[in-house]
Order: sequence, then structure tokens, then C-alpha cells
Amino acid sequence: MSSRHTGSALERRFRFREHGTTAMRDGWAGVTTFLVMSYIIFVNPSILGFSGIEGLEDKGLPFGAVLTSTCLVAGVMTIVMGLYTNKAYAIAPGLGLNAFVAFTLVAGEGFGFPEAMGLIVIEGLAITLLVLMGLREAIMNAVPNDLKNAIAIGIGLFILLIGLTNAGVVVRGEGTPLDLAEFTTWPLLVALVGIALTLGLRAAGLRSALLLGILATTALATLINWVTGYDAGFTSGARWPGFDNMFDWPDFSIVGDISFDAYADDFIKALVFTFVLWISDFFDTIGTLIGVGRRAGYVDQHGRMDDVRRPLLVDSLAAVAGGVASSSSATTYIESAAGVEQGGRTGWVSVVTGALFFPFMFIAPLIGMVPKEATAAALVMVGVLMMQSLAGERQITDELGKLHTVLSIDLRDIAVASAAVLMFAMMPFSFSIADGIAFGFIAYVLARMFQGRGREIHPLMWGSTALFVLYLAVPVLRQHGWL
Repeated sequence: MSSRHTGSALERRFRFREHGTTAMRDGWAGVTTFLVMSYIIFVNPSILGFSGIEGLEDKGLPFGAVLTSTCLVAGVMTIVMGLYTNKAYAIAPGLGLNAFVAFTLVAGEGFGFPEAMGLIVIEGLAITLLVLMGLREAIMNAVPNDLKNAIAIGIGLFILLIGLTNAGVVVRGEGTPLDLAEFTTWPLLVALVGIALTLGLRAAGLRSALLLGILATTALATLINWVTGYDAGFTSGARWPGFDNMFDWPDFSIVGDISFDAYADDFIKALVFTFVLWISDFFDTIGTLIGVGRRAGYVDQHGRMDDVRRPLLVDSLAAVAGGVASSSSATTYIESAAGVEQGGRTGWVSVVTGALFFPFMFIAPLIGMVPKEATAAALVMVGVLMMQSLAGERQITDELGKLHTVLSIDLRDIAVASAAVLMFAMMPFSFSIADGIAFGFIAYVLARMFQGRGREIHPLMWGSTALFVLYLAVPVLRQHGWL
């Protein structure tokens, strides 16, 4: 990553001087981005494999196979992003989307993983078509900004609850749905130490806090497990694999294992879930492109990005790739901001980030020693970070032309407040992103109608809400034999 690339092929390809950076600076920025987002290598196999989730382990995907697919998709698509757009965005399977696939589609609705991945492929192809037609921006404008932010925050709360339950901090209560666990077991104490350490490292400004928290918690769990004769109570990981079993060839067994039978079995149900995947993927990407792009200088004062269709196209194709590889939908990562904050500005950042994923495909047994208590700390922290959307501000102009600064979600408006709060509550408590969005959209439209402001609702928002009403009505329609 030497800086002596003036006039070289790298300089001609990435135009470092034009962007006010160097190959060395962007190279280290790529390393930084990888360190910050590399937790997905541990977390994605844990979520899709139902690691440590009682009664669901047999339904999950193999850890090593998901790890291979995760690294493959993240590596290839991040490099494509860098080469095609010359922008410092990184791609990997999206948190929230993978939780939706695992806990809603597979565990909740009874889909097989091949059918769930088939939905993702169709969702990705739909977004790709919208990008090629130039319609993605129009659809983005159909949903109010307040609800876009509420969706992200609701998903953050959902991820936070998954982390707390994986850690064993929150358990099923006696007489209550949830309760606080008694801090009497080694795994729970290790999880609490991991959460505290990760929080402390992040608060101290360490960009690789999530990765270091996972590694330190794994080391602690493995040490305690060894000292207690492997009788500390850990249900996954926390065991050194041995030098002979430390490395292994990548497992491509789930790549291409997809099915579109869900559309033949229950078209309406499949269509609704495809829409939920689509809308979650869609708004996550838009927010990331604008948020990171503003820091990198890609976005002008009017919020427009030059040649935005290129990163949108790569992101859409990444969703397709994630479905085909059975790693869940891949999307642009907000952690790309870490590399940008390090001074990264060009696609070389993404090329370096993507390349660093490939070596991890060969050390699945080593990474398999990471217990769910360690990844839980990362999930809790990611949930907290996603909640930071509440701290955002935006400028509005009143009827007299006076400029006001308001929070990113205007809870003074009953329509917005009811929709947002229902999303916040329903996503984690129902363990379903789809249910949360459905209740939020319906509440918003109803409130606007009774306010006499139905004309303000975009036709696409009306259509989306109608689809959610049909989704919620499906059980009743089935019960009466109407579907």
C-alpha cells in the first residue's frame, strides 16, 4: 500500500490526486473498514445457523458453509463496488435482513432456507429492475422520512433483543413473556463482560471495537471453559479446535441452493414477504449511500450524488448474489464510514476491504470457536448504533417561511408518533420486522385519513399499506377458506 503510485495504473484507475488522497491512505482506510465490519463473519453464521437458540439449531444452516458464503459475497461485491463506482462503499450480508430471514421466514413462517433465499433473489432482481428504469428514487419519496428512520430504529431494537437473548441476559419469564436472567452462570457472566468491553471500546472511539470485543470475549470464554474442564455451560464455541483442525477448505455446499416454490405454494404470502425484504433493503441502502457519501464528499448541498445509479446498481445485484449464495441479502454497510473517516475517498478502499474477506474462507474451524455470547456483544452494540438515528436532525420551513430544526422523527405529529412507536414495539416483541412495518404503515395511513390529510399520502404508500392489510388478513381468509 505504498504511496508511490503517481502516474501508475492505480493512479489512473482510482484518481487519488483528484480525490485528495493517496493509495496508502486509502489502503489503510480499507483495512479500517474491514476491521469495523468484520463482525459479520462471526455474526451471520450465528444468526442463520440459530447458534445456541434452543429448539432451532437443527433448522439452521451449517456454520462453515454460511461463513464461506458470507466472505465470498462480501469480498466479490465490495471489490465490484470499488472498481465500478470508484467510491469507498463496502458490502456484506445485512444485519436485520438476515434476522428477518432466520427468525421470521424460517423459524416463524416455516419457509425452508432455499425458499427464503429464493425470495431474496426475486427481491434483488426487482430492485435491480427499478434502478435500471430510474424508478428507485421515486419509490424512495413515497414513504415519509420519519417512517424511514423509524424502520431503521425498529430493526435496531430487534437486533438488540436478539443480542440480549443470545447472551442469555433476557429469558422467558414465569408469568411474563420476558424476564431478566439471574447472573449465576459462566456463559452469562462472559456475555456481560463482552457487552461491557465492547461498549467501553466503542465509547473510547476505537473503530475496531466490535471485532476486538468478539475476540476478547472468545478468549475469555475459551479460557474459562478450559479451566473448568469444558464444563462451564457454553453451548457453542469456547473450545480451541486444535492445530490440525484449525484450517479447512471453503464449504460451498449452500451456494446455489435456492428455490422459488414459495411463489407456487402461496403466492400472496410470498409476495408480501418479498416486499418486506425489498423495502428494508431499499431504505437501508439509500440512508447509507447518503450518510457515508456526505462525509466522503460524494453528496452535494442539495443531497444529490453524482452518478448515484452506479452504487445503487451494485447494491441491488449484491442482494441477488446474497440470495444465490444463501448468505442472506447483501447490502451497503454504514460501517463504510469508518474508512471514510480515516481519509479514504476512492474505490481502492473497497478493493482492499473486499480482498481481506477471502482468507477467512479457509479458517472456518478457527472462527467456529467463537461462542454466541461473544457475537451477542456485537449484536447489542449494533442495535445501539442503529438507534442513533433518533439523534438526527433535519431542517423544515413553516408556512411563514421560517426555518426550524426538528428531530429526524417528529413525534409531535400523532400520525408519525403512532407509526414509529408501533414499529419500535412490534419488531422486537413480535420478533418480526414484517409485523412492525405493517402496523406502522397502517397506523400512519389511518391517522392521516382521520386528520383529513389523506391526499398527502403517496399512491405507492397507499398500495404498500393495502398489501400489508392483506398480509395481516391472510390467516382469517384462510380460516374461512377464502384463500
